[in-house]
Parts: sequence; structure tokens; C-alpha cells
Amino acid sequence: MECSYPGAGAAAFQFWVATADAAAAPDPRVLAQTAISRMDLHAIRIGSIPHTVEKSPMSLGVVGWNAWMWVDGASATTYGPVTKSASAGGYTVTATAQVAEVVWNMGNGDTITCGKGTPYPATTEKDPESPDCGYRYTHDGRYTITATTRWNITWVGIGQSGVIPMELSATGVLAIAEIQVLNIPVEQH
Repeated sequence: MECSYPGAGAAAFQFWVATADAAAAPDPRVLAQTAISRMDLHAIRIGSIPHTVEKSPMSLGVVGWNAWMWVDGASATTYGPVTKSASAGGYTVTATAQVAEVVWNMGNGDTITCGKGTPYPATTEKDPESPDCGYRYTHDGRYTITATTRWNITWVGIGQSGVIPMELSATGVLAIAEIQVLNIPVEQH
């Protein structure tokens, strides 16, 4: 702004009005966490053959037979992808979550890494093998299995980007039995 002082002749004085600095941008990682909290992410529901004891108390697997595991009823909140945004002060960060893999702890020290897995089909084949997520127990017992979904959550906004890993787990119990075969001689008459 320019002003003239009366009686100063040709001299003029200039005055500047300082404007308030624009508000500092929010931390994009904080907005990313807000977006993630809006996703309502959950652990998967375990699908398996044999069924978990929780799903079917009488279901039994057999030593040496194929067990199948899969993500039962996968949805955006249990497997992804799901995208949410969060805004503050005119700035926005967008985050997208997707499961990278499912790690199955089989309850005996072994782990199997899979994707979504394949649900057990209606089949007449005896003891079919899972095409992508299966296991064979070598001893009978009750095994607490844990399915851990490993999420990759990518975010972008305010000139930055990043990846936030997250893990969510579900558990169930599998009952595995051993079949004993008895050979009984048949008397011949």
C-alpha cells in the first residue's frame, strides 16, 4: 500500500501490511492414520477343511490327509482393497489397504504363506489337494491355528507418500485324528 504524507512534497512513504502466514500443512502421516481408522479393517474369517471346532465341533481331519485353508467370505474390510481419505486445513491424504499375504501358523510350529486360498469344492475325489493353500498333519491332536493377514496400506497426499504395514489375526482349532487299520483274518470254512 502506498500513502503520501501531507506537506512532504513529492516524497511518498510506502507501507506494507504483513499478511498472516498460511497455516502450516498437517502431518500427512497423521491424516493417513485417520483415513485408516475409517476403513474398519478386520481379521479374516477362517475357512478350512476340516472345519474348525468353533464352526463344527464334530469335524475331524485325518493324519496324512489334505487340510485346506482359505479366506471365508472375503470383503473389502477383511481382504481389500479399500480406499479412504482424510482432510484437514484444506489438505487431503488418501490411503488404500490391500492384503499382501495370509500367514497360517498351523499350531505345531509350521507356517504356510498363501493368498486368499481356494474354498473346498464339492467333489467325489478322495482327499483332493488344495491348489494353493493346503497342509498335511503328521500327528493327531488339537491344533490352534492362526491366520495372520499382512496388509500393505499405501498413502499419498501433501506431496508425500508412504506404506504402513498392519497385521490382523484370527484363530481357530482343528481336530486331527489318526485312523487305525485292523486286519482281522477271516476264517475259512
